[in-house]
Amino acid sequence: MKRAPTLVDVASQAGVSYATVDRVINGRGAVAEKSRASVLKAVADLGYVRNVAAANLAQRRIYRFCFVIPEGTNTFFDRVCTILRNAHPPAGTDRVQIAIERVAAFDPAALAHCLTKLAQIDVDGVALVGISGAGVDDAIAALRAKGVAVLAMISDMPAAQRDAYIGIDNATAGRTAGGLIVLAHGGRAGRVLPIIGAITAHDHAERLAGLRETLAPTTLTTAPLVEGRDRHDVVEARLRAVLAADPQITAIYSAGAGNAGLIRVIAALPADRPRPVIVLHELVAHNRAALEAGLIDIVIDQRPEEEITRTLALLRSLADRHPLPDAPLIVPAIYIRENLPSTRAPSEGPAT
Repeated sequence: MKRAPTLVDVASQAGVSYATVDRVINGRGAVAEKSRASVLKAVADLGYVRNVAAANLAQRRIYRFCFVIPEGTNTFFDRVCTILRNAHPPAGTDRVQIAIERVAAFDPAALAHCLTKLAQIDVDGVALVGISGAGVDDAIAALRAKGVAVLAMISDMPAAQRDAYIGIDNATAGRTAGGLIVLAHGGRAGRVLPIIGAITAHDHAERLAGLRETLAPTTLTTAPLVEGRDRHDVVEARLRAVLAADPQITAIYSAGAGNAGLIRVIAALPADRPRPVIVLHELVAHNRAALEAGLIDIVIDQRPEEEITRTLALLRSLADRHPLPDAPLIVPAIYIRENLPSTRAPSEGPAT
């Protein structure tokens, strides 16, 4: 079997020293233009392919990636942070340092401020949860102008603003929730209450749009939207008021978090009131317990372990200046009480 060409072969073909080839291939140090051209021609003639992992080990390179994650009482994002803290690169290959920055949820100014600070330090890639708002676009543009890869994770943003998106198709998730609610009604009329964190969150807005699209041609109507800011206390108070004022609610779709508050309201419903059909997102501890107890019906889980694995791989690829690889959408898992995984997810903290 013919062996792969090495830097020694490239140096011999180009008629230059090994050190010159090393400087050209790895982009460090000054090299005369004539010598650079000879090296690049030799690389093309020989079909030399740079071993990025070996080069990184030789240079003792450390990848510095930052994940910007909303903070608050959303246990899903606590779960994401736990997965990130446990993430390790493959043994013997690239070394990765992962920093986690928590910013106030649904606060574009806080996100923009964080991204602006990141543009002033040495960072190879940033992954963030996309939201809309003044200042965010400019802060992302400043990072990308420095050559920093920027990925949207979990919640997308306009394609021109980021390098790629890793996550589920949130509009499809909303349509899926709507289809399941339609099936549960079996052709009967009903009234569906949507709950989101905030309309400025792209994932929540897309899920809501998908739900409405699916319900539009059916006999089901949509109740006024509840924005719970992903806070269990806000969701609990607002849902309790809605159910007291509107006895026609037959289904609830919660596209965001704060579902511990929702579960408390449902658990306290009077025995003579039929429980609405309920679809939630994310298999965090309290959602799983509610599914097991029969307080809710369906959980759509976006598989954050897979999202983080793919995000880290893509950040490394972009940091190495490889062409952007395909980034297929994550296929979510749909859980009912009968198909729950046999083992519980790691603790995400108290139900909030």
